[in-house]
Amino acid sequence: MNTEKDFSPLTPNIVRALNDKLYEKRKVAALEIEKLVREFVAQNNSAQIRHVIQILAAEFALSQHPHSRKGGLIGLAACSIALGKDSGLYLKELIDPVLTCFNDSDSRLRYYACEALYNIVKVARGAVLPHFNVLFDGLSKLAADPDPNVKSGSELLDRLLKDIVTESNKFDLVAFVPLLRERIYSNNQYARQFIISWIHVLESVPDINLLDYLPEILDGLFQILGDSSKEIRRMCEVVLGEFLKEIKKNPSSVKFAEMANILVIHCQVSDESKSTNDLIQLTAMTWMREFIQLAGRVVLPYSSGILTAVLPCLSYDDRKKSTKEVASACNHSLMKLVTPEDDEDDEESQTKSSPPSDDASSKKEGDLNDSLNESQESGGFSNISFFTPASSDRSAVTLDLDGIVQVLDRHLHDSSTGMMTRIAVLKWLYHLYIKTPRKMFKHTDSLFPMLLKTLSDESDEVILKDLEVLAEIASSPAGQTDTSGSCDTSDTKSELHIPGGVRDKVVVGAKMADLSPSTPSMNSYFYKFMINLLKRFSIERKLLEMRGVFIIRQLCLLLHAENIFHSMADILLKEEDLKFASTMVQTLNTILLTSAELFQLRNQLKDLRTQESCALFCCLYRSWCHNPVATVSLCFLTQNYHHAYDLIQKFGDLEVTVDFLMEVDKLVQLIESPIFTYLRLQLLDVEHNPYLIKALYGLLMLLPQSQAFQLLSHRLSCVPNPELMRTVEDIKVPVKEKRPAQPHIDYSDLLQHFDRVQSKHLEARHQRTGRSEHPDRKLML
Repeated sequence: MNTEKDFSPLTPNIVRALNDKLYEKRKVAALEIEKLVREFVAQNNSAQIRHVIQILAAEFALSQHPHSRKGGLIGLAACSIALGKDSGLYLKELIDPVLTCFNDSDSRLRYYACEALYNIVKVARGAVLPHFNVLFDGLSKLAADPDPNVKSGSELLDRLLKDIVTESNKFDLVAFVPLLRERIYSNNQYARQFIISWIHVLESVPDINLLDYLPEILDGLFQILGDSSKEIRRMCEVVLGEFLKEIKKNPSSVKFAEMANILVIHCQVSDESKSTNDLIQLTAMTWMREFIQLAGRVVLPYSSGILTAVLPCLSYDDRKKSTKEVASACNHSLMKLVTPEDDEDDEESQTKSSPPSDDASSKKEGDLNDSLNESQESGGFSNISFFTPASSDRSAVTLDLDGIVQVLDRHLHDSSTGMMTRIAVLKWLYHLYIKTPRKMFKHTDSLFPMLLKTLSDESDEVILKDLEVLAEIASSPAGQTDTSGSCDTSDTKSELHIPGGVRDKVVVGAKMADLSPSTPSMNSYFYKFMINLLKRFSIERKLLEMRGVFIIRQLCLLLHAENIFHSMADILLKEEDLKFASTMVQTLNTILLTSAELFQLRNQLKDLRTQESCALFCCLYRSWCHNPVATVSLCFLTQNYHHAYDLIQKFGDLEVTVDFLMEVDKLVQLIESPIFTYLRLQLLDVEHNPYLIKALYGLLMLLPQSQAFQLLSHRLSCVPNPELMRTVEDIKVPVKEKRPAQPHIDYSDLLQHFDRVQSKHLEARHQRTGRSEHPDRKLML
């Protein structure tokens, strides 16, 4: 430095001492400067004070010589001490050169700068608050300084500044938040710790409402929550916990809309992510749960985004049990918000709840919804929805049904979706069909194919929930008036051909006619469901084999069993794949004879006393003819023993295969089961049931010498001698077969139908095997 230069009012001795390499000499010069400035203060000579500060800043603190810079820093600190309470008038000139030295490459100089600023701030106290941003910016850099002495000095300055902010009511939060938002994304651990400590301090000050600006920093807080330092994560958890407490206390002032997207994003964590991200997800999910509970129906327009985040968490294992439980609570709370009023058209809802004077506000809300919908369709996180601020006007709350269905459908189509998530998706669909059936039926055609495909799921619980949804679709009154739910709108590849004679029994968009007068009417989707279910069984024989009985039994519980059997019999009547028709009839017959769910239907068929029961018998019979043994068992069930005997007589003209004999074997086993207790008791009345005995003997003659043969033979050997069973009353009454009183049934026509069906089966078997002559019936068993 040029010592010959004029630095007045600083004396040459002061200038020389400020440039000295020894700290003690620079300290002596600082004391002289302090004395000089005090004199100027006493004289109220502000011009000279500014001149001294300018010389110390430009010629010393910003000098190229390191010792001069050190002298300038201690000189500026001395000026501040001398100025006392008046230092606030000169803070910018005092602070700026010191902050510049924070970037010096010499760690000792950075330490002296920190020491100088500490003295300046200590004297000025609250007067430094207008310069808080530049001070905070400088401190945030020193917090990450590699030198421990510099870091220690910055911590002292940091504590002093926090004390000043805490005791002051003039802190400019609006000006500070942009800087905080910028610095919060630092990856340096010390800088993060510095930021978190300041947020905690500001949050604790009663006069500072940091909650209003939480949307600005929430994402950054969640970023810091994933830090590798346990201490930093703990600090961040504390801060987020305090914010959440404040939200619970003052929910009306919370900007839910601006934070929802942040929570949705942080609720979604990759399975391969590190364990710290699990903490982020759990915390975000906890916040989401509180948001749903606090905001109530206000969240409904944005529930698709919430479901996007929540549903995958429901399939977590015990390693993420806490997250799974919180996600389940979110899902449950959100589902409870959907009510029947959400099924009203938007116009109806506005008419009921919006006065005419609210037209302007309604238009504004409509514009807002339009802009949100546009953002949802743009891609990326476009499917994520956002909250709107809390409002007491319920007319503004519109369920985002389209978005919800889109999310649910996407999870059903995703093969990687976990079982519990699929169950939750199906529960949602069922809930929506219950609460908002009119609006949901607009989506049924798009959902229907995937719901059918879900029947092939590996989980019984998933299939059960899927059947509940399909049953609700098939039986909902809303489907009877739905004009968009035509059976012809879905993919024709997934449907059976509806026979011409059967199609006449269906009224699209209305109820089914001619199913049976004794059963509730189903809508158009019921028959569509039956057609596609049988088609799926036809394509996936393993599904029929493994789950067919389970599916049909559950449907008989969920819907009317008579409708199920009547409609399936109608469809199978014209089924072109005769082998499948025979297998399907055998499955239905087993269910009819053995399942507890079919008890009422069996009783209805047991005594054909009404026109309805006779119509049902004839309908089943015509389809049961695809399987001769099943047809005989149906006759046994309905006590048509004469007709059963006539059928068995025709078995001599059929191709007797191993499968055929196995079915007869199963029928013998069924005759010994509780289902046919009444039939066995009727064997005591030999004179009134001669054709029952003849039919059973006919089955016996069909069987080879097997266990079933021995079983049936033993049963028939127990039939008593009719002469021993005769009473006096029986002698007086002519003997004839006892049959229940029933409407007229043309059994000759039924036999002819049986012959026609069996002829088709025989022809089909010949075509499959390429044989032109009758097969050999000598079987090796």
